[in-house]
Amino acid sequence: MSDGDVALEVAGARPLGAGAGVGDFMALLKPRVMSLVVFTGFAGMVAAPGHIHPLLAAIAVLCIAVGAGAAGAINMWYDRDIDALMSRTSDRPIPAGRMDPSETLAFGVVLSIGSVLTMALAVNFAAAALLAFTICFYVFVYTMWLKRRTPQNIVIGGAAGAFPPMIGWAAVTGDVGLASIALFLIVFMWTPPHFWALALFRAGEYARAGVPMLPVVAGVRATKRHILAYSALLVPVGTLPSFFGATGLVYAATSVVLGLVFLAGAVAVWREEGDRAAKALFGYSIIYLFLLFALVMIDRVPAGAP
Repeated sequence: MSDGDVALEVAGARPLGAGAGVGDFMALLKPRVMSLVVFTGFAGMVAAPGHIHPLLAAIAVLCIAVGAGAAGAINMWYDRDIDALMSRTSDRPIPAGRMDPSETLAFGVVLSIGSVLTMALAVNFAAAALLAFTICFYVFVYTMWLKRRTPQNIVIGGAAGAFPPMIGWAAVTGDVGLASIALFLIVFMWTPPHFWALALFRAGEYARAGVPMLPVVAGVRATKRHILAYSALLVPVGTLPSFFGATGLVYAATSVVLGLVFLAGAVAVWREEGDRAAKALFGYSIIYLFLLFALVMIDRVPAGAP
């Protein structure tokens, strides 16, 4: 019996494989995370200069979604021991005893390979290579290497969640442009304050599971200082698509407003002793990213515009 399975027994889970349903396979794909990934990937596709056939665009979006879900499934396979110790993850299919770990791993690997091959054959090699790199980065660099070893896990590992806009861009253009790098940087800078806000009010669970999140290792005050610093940097970084010609002035102005609201939330977290401000910032951070990338699509500059 593996260490992960021992943890499941200690946590009082049901025997492994006790009746997985369609909902359990969907849960393995981390649909809430996938929705952000798909949305930012689609925004990268819309913002890219040039055109892509609607069918190929749909295939590219599907590949991004399946690839992200596959990485999430492999993550759940690897993290099944610590998932069993945290209330927000204890009902996932493996720790809840509804799926066998080997079944989950096979599911994730098959979807990973299938999504990359489909992207390569139907869309282009550049987008497929970026998708493959993203999956490998999330699985091997973040999940297996960084997550349990360093409080900088979210900073470095967050790059995995920042690649989808570049994948969408590459699906249209076949390459990576400066504007797509700007979209990458937005998600990259957004990820640490987003997850550190969550970690502030889940610190006890991370500590119990042995995950060295910043509040556990450096303390609450240091975490709040990092949130404030990254939130301040996010304000100018959010305007970069306009500087690289992908979006117009409406986006630039609105991104500053949204960024300043984000920064105000970070200041509130810094000043408050309880968890209310951290929970509010965590919630707003999701809204912020959706609104920002919606603006990227709405205020995009057409190819060839002066």
